[in-house]
Amino acid sequence: MTTKILALTDALGNLVRLVLLPGHRFDTVGVAPLIQGLEFDTLIADMAFDSDAIIADLDERGAKAVIAQHPRRAKPLDIDAAVYMWRHLIENFFCKLKEFKRIAMRSDKTDHSFSAMIHLAAAVIHSR
Repeated sequence: MTTKILALTDALGNLVRLVLLPGHRFDTVGVAPLIQGLEFDTLIADMAFDSDAIIADLDERGAKAVIAQHPRRAKPLDIDAAVYMWRHLIENFFCKLKEFKRIAMRSDKTDHSFSAMIHLAAAVIHSR
């Protein structure tokens, strides 16, 4: 069984919220529960989150979408390259998270215990 971890971090790269998805699901499916009920100014994401529905939702919220565009997009959107550079913080978070063997190897049998282990690892990362 494979599992996708969708994580939302703050401006410092600390975990705010996460969503677990089956490995075969599209990443865009997990965005709505990930950002539900949160207020933010900008969402920085990679190409997997390039969706008209996500961008429309962000426009409704008044949030700026800084999402890498898929090369086959019919109407490419302008993104702020200076802001997009800060996406490395989420990548750094995932690299630090994968230092924990139990998470990297997906040792937990249930999603509940796997999610709890991710939160515990995030607390350890945040305390460093």
